[in-house]
Amino acid sequence: MNIQTQIQLKPFNTLSLDVITSHYMKVQSQNELIEALAFAEENQLNVMVLSGGSNMLLPKEINALVIHMDIQGFEDITEDAESKTIRVGAGQVWHDFVLWTTSQNLYGLQNLALIPGLVGASPVQNIGAYGVEAGEFINSVQVYDRYSKEFRSILGADCHFSYRHSIFKDDPNKYIIVSVEFKLLKQPQLKLNYGDLKNAVAEDQTALNLQNQVIQIRKAKLPDPKEFPNVGSFFKNPVVDYSIYLQLAEKFPNLPHYPQPNNQVKIAAGWLIDQSGWKGKKLGVVGMFQKQALVLVNYANANLEDVQNTYKAVQHDVYAKFGVSLEPEPVLYNELGLIRTHHVITEHTG
Repeated sequence: MNIQTQIQLKPFNTLSLDVITSHYMKVQSQNELIEALAFAEENQLNVMVLSGGSNMLLPKEINALVIHMDIQGFEDITEDAESKTIRVGAGQVWHDFVLWTTSQNLYGLQNLALIPGLVGASPVQNIGAYGVEAGEFINSVQVYDRYSKEFRSILGADCHFSYRHSIFKDDPNKYIIVSVEFKLLKQPQLKLNYGDLKNAVAEDQTALNLQNQVIQIRKAKLPDPKEFPNVGSFFKNPVVDYSIYLQLAEKFPNLPHYPQPNNQVKIAAGWLIDQSGWKGKKLGVVGMFQKQALVLVNYANANLEDVQNTYKAVQHDVYAKFGVSLEPEPVLYNELGLIRTHHVITEHTG
């Protein structure tokens, strides 16, 4: 067991925030996970699970055991005429996994290419892009249950996947994900719901071209975290009742929107931010990216307070103009490695 102390986490979070953790361990197997958890219990430390660091907001100092999941590997589980089920280690890089599926003539995840992070984080947030969500293809999730102290498998249907949500967010201290099983298609069923993607794919409607076009679109719109530290889309697209959407559409007829189940409508958060004057605007060393208003960027050694000051200002201005609340996507942690609740505006604050 290799527990390290006073470790800098700046290289391990894509927003590049300076963070020192009191204890750190890279975990590459289920046995190492058990050892790490036992150490934390013996030393009365909270446990914070670090995946790809692409969806986290961290304070300057953390007094906890940070477990960096690095379980690798692919395993064939089952196969039939229509599909193949693959078990993937939680530490695999998500984008590399998507590219691998296409190379193996397995389909469904192409719309999710170039999303940063690791496979183990994909069920937690139910990552999605261009009309596809990971949960549609998750057969089961293998976890360590910290309450019952056992490894178990949770069926995809029992993960309660919804927009950017799952049971893993309801009780973040209960499960540690060690691998994910994906049931992938043997024949492509392309989803081209989004206008820019449909236009880009054009006549060459193959899974490989779809994947390539998603990569090109994301590269054109989204900054490379190595050049402009960021966590990808910073705010969730708000989902409102149809009646609220009609009121907004009357005032703002160009409002991009996407019908949802249960008489609800998803609204494009990036458009709201852009229309509120924040596209390319900075507050100190943090701002919204000039090519994509939905992406918050750390331009120069920002800390968590800098990030919060900026995103709260964006929330305020969007609410003042549209009466719509924006909820941040990345998970916010405190100094003890515990998840905190984000600031969300629910009424005018002046």
